[in-house]
Amino acid sequence: MMLILVSNNTSTVQVEIVRKGRYCNMKNVEKYTRGYFLPPTPCFEWTKKDYIEKAPTWCSVDLRDGNQALIVPMSLDEKIEFFKLLVEIGFKEIEIGFPAASETEYEFTRALIEQNLIPEDVTIQVLTQAREHIIKKTFEALKGCPRAIVHLYNSTSVAQREQVFKKSKEEILKIAVDGAKLLKKMADETEGNFLFEYSPESFHGTEIEYALEVCNAVLDVWQPTTEKKVIINLPATVETAMPHIYASQIEYMSTHMKYRENVVLSLHPHNDRACGVADAELGVLAGADRIEGTLFGNGERTGNVDIVALALNMYSYGVDPELDFSDMPKICELYERVTRMEINPRSPYSGALVFAAFSGSHQDAIAKGMQWKNDFDPEHWTVPYLPIDPQDVGRSYDADVIRINSQSGKGGVGYILEQKYGLHLPAKFREVMGYATKSVSDHKHKELSPEEIYDIFTESFVDVKVPMDITECHFKQGKDGEITAVVSSVKNGKTSETEAVGNGRLDSVSNALKKCYNLEYKISTYQEHALEKGSNSLAIAYVGIDYGDGKTAWGSSIDADIIRASIDALVTAINNAKM
Repeated sequence: MMLILVSNNTSTVQVEIVRKGRYCNMKNVEKYTRGYFLPPTPCFEWTKKDYIEKAPTWCSVDLRDGNQALIVPMSLDEKIEFFKLLVEIGFKEIEIGFPAASETEYEFTRALIEQNLIPEDVTIQVLTQAREHIIKKTFEALKGCPRAIVHLYNSTSVAQREQVFKKSKEEILKIAVDGAKLLKKMADETEGNFLFEYSPESFHGTEIEYALEVCNAVLDVWQPTTEKKVIINLPATVETAMPHIYASQIEYMSTHMKYRENVVLSLHPHNDRACGVADAELGVLAGADRIEGTLFGNGERTGNVDIVALALNMYSYGVDPELDFSDMPKICELYERVTRMEINPRSPYSGALVFAAFSGSHQDAIAKGMQWKNDFDPEHWTVPYLPIDPQDVGRSYDADVIRINSQSGKGGVGYILEQKYGLHLPAKFREVMGYATKSVSDHKHKELSPEEIYDIFTESFVDVKVPMDITECHFKQGKDGEITAVVSSVKNGKTSETEAVGNGRLDSVSNALKKCYNLEYKISTYQEHALEKGSNSLAIAYVGIDYGDGKTAWGSSIDADIIRASIDALVTAINNAKM
């Protein structure tokens, strides 16, 4: 493959990719253009802030925007179950549907009200177009509701004005104003406590000064006050601009909007350019007070902004998101069951694999980071590769963090054996065990469970008694601390008894085996520890022997008698050396 410069002038540089002698470039690129409008003046004050210091007001639109995007929309019972989950998570504003759009939506609204399912501190929100019969049906659905936000919208973008409605700016503005007037009239005539929200749909594709004009005209009708604020929602209905452009648009609207101190400036980002989270974060820096989004980013086309990601991004900076995602497995299970959608395993914070490390170097760093945390008990979480503590969202270290496959290394395998089974393998033994595990995973072409890893350890390195084994052993204490061992052993069916002296029990047994079988090696590593607390606990011994040409063999054994465990570990190492 090579790059060839095809043309070069003052305005364009065209680069074609040539592969196997043929041009392979995207065609028709010239038919696309920018679908957004810049503010008339520079708006970059938001760039002076480095993080979001306080959680915005969150509004879940899972039951409306999210539900309408499902292949099979939720049933009434499923919507009620999901509503209860959103309340449990901590949402104080929940958009429940478009009551005038269908009978199911209408019945759901009435069910929440009539069954008294709306907590006192939760406000439901309903959507309505700026059309008289739809607005009237909406207020009919809300009768008796203790508190509700009525969300009015109409499209204001150039494309919608020209292609869909075929109306002028003045006519589109009149639709918004007339809708605002009718909303106010119906609220005055309907029992309940109603707040208002307005969205210039397709805000990205609307001239900024015109969007401001329409929003201000609606605000003039509603006359917001400190006691009764109004929500102005600026939706990236179709995300057509980079996040910094959206932020600049938000800043312009925030600084030029009438009644700003009595306006809750809201954002509703979609994810067409895969920048929904960045849009929301930069938009809040630019002055937004509120975010509308969904769990896991469900919604039309590429979806809405993912509130889970937004909230836990804040959490990872030590800022309280005021939402509770501490039981992520439960939230994921319910979401997938009632929506019949699948959460991407790489979805930030919530996916099945987002805390998983398969890479050997990553596993080693995590294991060492976790050990450092245990040793020093630092004030802040700084474990490598883990932006937050998996346990804070209901995930476990054993099952979710270190995952073992053919790409894994000694650190991950050692961590699994330590955390799950209490084994503290010597560093060089961990390396050998890591290679043994990688070999099995590579051969089986699969991830290995902790149980499978432990089986590899026990089968390969614990009490290997072929071709040689010790059947009996007796010790005598000599002068100067020397120990004499009388060792009965069997190798390839032949029994032998040998006596030897050493500076300890293990050394004397080792010398007896060397003498009996003409072996040449030295014990390079010996380590032991208890597996459980208490006087009756089992102990494990690890033995490494060097036996020529820089080669080392390993053995281990578990027994209530540490001397017996040490001897059997030595026997295993010798058998693994195949001397």
